[in-house]
Amino acid sequence: MSEDASRPTAQVTLLGRHYVFACNPGEERKLERAARYLDRAMQGIHSQNNLLGNERVALMAALNIAHELLEVLDTRRHEEQQLGQLSERLEQATAGASLRSRTSAE
Repeated sequence: MSEDASRPTAQVTLLGRHYVFACNPGEERKLERAARYLDRAMQGIHSQNNLLGNERVALMAALNIAHELLEVLDTRRHEEQQLGQLSERLEQATAGASLRSRTSAE
């Protein structure tokens, strides 16, 4: 018996078509949530141009979602860099204050 036969599945709907996907145990809700997000993206593209085939709609939605993800990752990286710089400044200020208090105590 195949290992995949025992894996949980989730049924999702994309552009009105039903699909069943296997997923890791406990991940069914996450898969369903991702499918709803993808379906909304596909519906939006389809509503703008209903002459596009489903495959093209899916590819355009995937590219848009990948772009969104990359934007979020870039923003996160930038914010982490800023946080690192602030942390360095705080450490320097703390070290300077500690040095000044020791100097004034002597």
